[in-house]
Parts: sequence; C-alpha cells; structure tokens
Amino acid sequence: MNGAQTTAARDAEPSRPAASAIDTLVAHLQRLRYEDLPAEAVAAARTFLLDAIGVGLSGSRHPRMPALKRAAAALGQGAEATVWASGERLPLASAVMLNAYQVFNQEFDAIHDRAVVHAFACIAPAALGYAEREGGVDGRRLITAVAAGLDFAIHVALAQRAPMRFFRPAMCGGLGATATLCKLAGLDEAATRDALGLAYSHLSGTMQAHIEGSPAVGLQVGLNARAAVTAFELARAGFPGPRDILDGPFGYFALYDAGQARWDEVAGDVGRVFQIARMSHKPYPTGRATHSGIGAALRLMREHALRPEDIAGMKVYASSLIVRLVGRPARPGMDSATARLCMGYAVATAILYGHVGIPDFDPDALADPRRLELAARIEVLDDGNPDPNAMCPQRVELHLRDGRCLTLDMPEFPGSPALPLDEAAQDAKFRACCASARPPVPPDRAEALIRRLRRLEDAAELREIVALLSAAD
Repeated sequence: MNGAQTTAARDAEPSRPAASAIDTLVAHLQRLRYEDLPAEAVAAARTFLLDAIGVGLSGSRHPRMPALKRAAAALGQGAEATVWASGERLPLASAVMLNAYQVFNQEFDAIHDRAVVHAFACIAPAALGYAEREGGVDGRRLITAVAAGLDFAIHVALAQRAPMRFFRPAMCGGLGATATLCKLAGLDEAATRDALGLAYSHLSGTMQAHIEGSPAVGLQVGLNARAAVTAFELARAGFPGPRDILDGPFGYFALYDAGQARWDEVAGDVGRVFQIARMSHKPYPTGRATHSGIGAALRLMREHALRPEDIAGMKVYASSLIVRLVGRPARPGMDSATARLCMGYAVATAILYGHVGIPDFDPDALADPRRLELAARIEVLDDGNPDPNAMCPQRVELHLRDGRCLTLDMPEFPGSPALPLDEAAQDAKFRACCASARPPVPPDRAEALIRRLRRLEDAAELREIVALLSAAD
C-alpha cells in the first residue's frame, strides 16, 4: 500500500474517543512507579512532607482543637493512628480529620498557586495515618503515592475555570487523599474507581465559610480528609461507587465548575508534568492571597529604611478573587481565622513589627490597637484582571506621609517556585513550628525529623518517623 493509500485508509477509520478525565487520571495512578519520578519530584515530595508535618504539629496549638478532640472522642474510640503533637490515639478516620485540620488551621501549609489548592493538608495525614496503622510502608512507596495523589488533586483543579463557589482546597484535597490511599494500598483499577466515586459522593465545602472568616474553613479540609478514609475503606470492602465522576452529566466539572472546565487543556500534562514540583511554601501563616502584600511591604520598608510612622497607607491592586478572599476589614474582636484572611491586618503586622509569624494571630496580638488602626488604611482594589481565579500578579502602592508613593509589582508570590524558600529557611520554619506546638516538640526530636524526612526515600519503615510526631513518648 503506497503512502496516499495509507493516508486514505487511516482517514477512513473511525476516530477513537479521547479518554475521559477519570480514565486518564486513574491510568496514571495505576501505572506510576517510584522509578518514573524525576529527581525534582522526589525532592519536592521530601520537602513538602516536611513542611506539612511541621505546620501540622504547630496546628495543635489552635484554640479550636479541644472542641474538635471532644467531638472526635464522641465519634468512636480506637488506637489506630496518632494525633500529631498531643499524641492521642484514635481510629484512623478521626485521627486523619484532626491532623488535616491541624495542617490547615493556621493557613501555613503549602499551596499550588495556579490551582489554588492546599492538597497536602488532606494527603499527608491520610498517607501517614495509613502507614502507621498498616505498617510495612517504606519511604519510596510513600513518595510515589503522595506524588500520584497530588497529581490527581491538582490536575482536577487546574481544569476549573468558573469563579470559585465551592471550597476547592478541601474538595480536591479529599480526592487527592483518596487517590493516595488507593496507591499506598495497591488497590486495582476497579476498586480505585469505586473509592474515588465514593469520595466524590462525600465531597463538601463552601466558600461561605471563607467569606465569613469562619474556623469551619479549615474544618472542611478535615472533613474531606476523613471522607477519603471512609471512601477508601468502603471500596476496599467491595462497595461500588459512581464511575464517571469528573466528566459525567452530574460529575465534578458540571456541578462544581458550572460546566466551564477545560480538561482538554490539562490532559496532556498528566504523567508528564509532576505537579508536586510546582508547589509553593507559605512563608507567613496567613491566607495565600495576602503574601504579595506582606512581601512587598517588607521589601519596601527595608529598601527605603522606612519606619512605621512614615506610612500614610497602602493600596494593593489585584484580581477580583484576591479582593473577595482577603479584602475584608480588620475589626476588634475578630477570630484568628478572620485575621489570617485579612490583607489589612497581615500587612499592618508586617509594617509595624517587621515580620508575620505564628504568635501574631494570638488574642493579645489581635487586640493590638496599632495594628487595627494601620489596617484601616490598607486597601485591596480590583485591578480588572479578566481571570476570575487569578492569584497573581499584584501591584502595591505604599503611600508615605511626606507625599511620596513607592510602587512594587509582584508577579509571583514569595515562596513560589519562582521565589523559593531555600533549605535553611525551610528548616527554620519547621523548627519554629515544632517549638510552637502544644505541647512543644523537643528540639532533639525536631532535628531527628528533619534528618529522617530529608532522606525519606531511605526510610524502611514509616512507623519510626510517625513515632516522632508526638511531643513525648
């Protein structure tokens, strides 16, 4: 057959339908091996598991933890997995719920900026809890499962185009945690699809909690992490779930993205681009949307040798999403959850004290009249960005009392792959988190965690690492 005949014959063949989103993602999940991961993905897995554990240990200090522990105790007793820092032993689903809330509750956990998803908050507690309960899980198996689960979460989020109405970090995080558990357990394709379908049946999370600055924002992460464990156990026991959960007529893209998702623009990256290498650190324990404002204020204050009394006010120009997320006013008596989602409070803290750290959201700091007064002079304004999900760029204008206006464009967030934290800064953050835990993690235990997690691929048994996640024996 000559070339023209070959071309004609090929053109006459019926075209094969493109694989659906769930087909593509489950196939990637099933086939990924540790040996397939590029070095940068392995390094990122080590780095961001270290980060998730650190912020999760620090999250034990959150004032809502006692209430959550009382509720978890009422949901059932057991000793399958450890609550980080405090050391209580609970059934796996309850321990994962508490640890996921601890990772997220101070807005200090890693994020994928483009996807606007903090999936590690669900994935890390689920994976480590499973490894503790089951035993026999090594570092390479954990790294592979976490990278695969994160790919699932982030690729689903990247396909979304509609303005965020549902709380994407919790929902995509829950799907990612389910995928991670399936990979760790070695579930076959059919059981994996069942687990993901059952997780989809559990998904929950609304932006209403975010708009109100409610502590329920972080709890939504914990609830979806708990749901991931439930869905995984149901599927492992043989219970079936819905199958076409992403592209179906009532699937994720139709319901949660109002039918605006563009999976075709994302599908080609699955198995080629490992999203774990595109994660960002949070240098400050605040909503990610505040980070450019904080970073710009600190830089301008430093470069121009300014004092707080030199500042007349500040304007941050950003997308409508940023305005909606952190444009709220600072008010006396606000909860720490509200303050973390308030650009004015976060930037005022940076200007007045030269840093934004964990104690800056404690009750005495929230009552500081200087912060509240300066926060009232900081505005977040819509820059007209046509992308309803854009986090960057942002532009900052610092207005001085002498009439000058200093400007700084922030095309990327501090802590992003373009402006990364170096290893020394990562370790310093981890140590500060350990010291702030309740009870504090002893320095020798914190250093042991750093050493072991920096060489995670060499760990033969993860229970030895999990044993270090409580402050005392």
